[in-house]
Amino acid sequence: MASVTLKNVKKIYPFNGDDEKNAKKKKKKGEEPEKKKSNLQVTDKGVVAVQDFNLEIKDKEFIVLVGPSGCGKSTTLRMIAGLEEISEGELYIGDRLVNDVAPKDRDIAMVFQNYALYPHMTVYENMAFALKLRHTPKDQIDKAVKQAAEILDITQYLGRKPKALSGGQRQRVAIGRAIVRDPQVMLMDEPLSNLDAKLRNQMRAEIIKLRQRIDTTFIYVTHDQTEAMTLGDRIVIMKDGFIQQIGTPQEVFNHPYNLFVAGFIGTPQMNMFDAKLVKENGKYAVKLDNITVVLSEDKQAALAKNNVAEQDVVLGVRPEHITLEPGIHGKVDVSELMGSSVHLHVTSMGRDVVMVVSTMNMTGAEVAALTGGSDVQFNFPGHVCHVFNKETGINLEA
Repeated sequence: MASVTLKNVKKIYPFNGDDEKNAKKKKKKGEEPEKKKSNLQVTDKGVVAVQDFNLEIKDKEFIVLVGPSGCGKSTTLRMIAGLEEISEGELYIGDRLVNDVAPKDRDIAMVFQNYALYPHMTVYENMAFALKLRHTPKDQIDKAVKQAAEILDITQYLGRKPKALSGGQRQRVAIGRAIVRDPQVMLMDEPLSNLDAKLRNQMRAEIIKLRQRIDTTFIYVTHDQTEAMTLGDRIVIMKDGFIQQIGTPQEVFNHPYNLFVAGFIGTPQMNMFDAKLVKENGKYAVKLDNITVVLSEDKQAALAKNNVAEQDVVLGVRPEHITLEPGIHGKVDVSELMGSSVHLHVTSMGRDVVMVVSTMNMTGAEVAALTGGSDVQFNFPGHVCHVFNKETGINLEA
């Protein structure tokens, strides 16, 4: 097994002839070159898809690259796999520099989003194919395929062809094909995105179990933050080719580095309010609407350490941290009963506020009263507040 290290890795997609001519024309006129993808940096060399990527992945660690479409996560994975050329920087697998090493010689295995199974081969033949290319003895191939099939509970499908399998079964075969190679690094590019919600939940659990049974380094790409939170030892959150934050699921949830991370991680999305950060009696507090909330001791210490001054801020509060009690006034627009909780969409202070209210200690009449058009009041304690600089979007505790 092996560690993976990326040092100042950059991926630039060069312009084609027409793009380059247009960029040069616009440069002469003093105009900005037209950007192919939203907010990606455009240079004279082309569009920068991945920018100055630095990451050290430990041996046997499960790392998840997560972010919206077009953020550079799949491009990064493909550079690790050797399917994309690295424009600048260095990539090490273990202690070996592999920038110019062919994919087949990197000792990695990749699971693709679309399964990429050979339709004319049986499940057994698909899983054995890579080992046959290596001229592995037949008895070793048979043992490896049957062990992987047992781990993934697909032994009964070994004689079938891919078209006779469901999406979830095909994905298991694709994972099994990767396992039999016993790679140093397992790469997975959005492997669950083609599955329905129920199957996705089942396969997430299967991948967690799989990780416990095979000792290898996992690098997993997804745009689904639920997958990232449940699977990763650490999460790398990306936007427009840049790393926004690296941390454990709990770290990025509890201490988002900036507004993008705060809004991206968590379902439903974090609520954002315009507020004022003030100091009263030597303590930091946030003021909004008709309430003042004194921040918790750990937040006091972090803000004091950064010598943060009083200022207008963006205040972030997660929906599950808001409680129905005297405080800010609002009117319910939509009430979504989810069984153990009710999701309320409330208009307050000129914006939509989402709150998740537990129904465990509520009567049926109390739940029924939370309908569209009803008036509510809500509040939240100081330890759940996140304060962000209004200009930079960076967390003032960071």
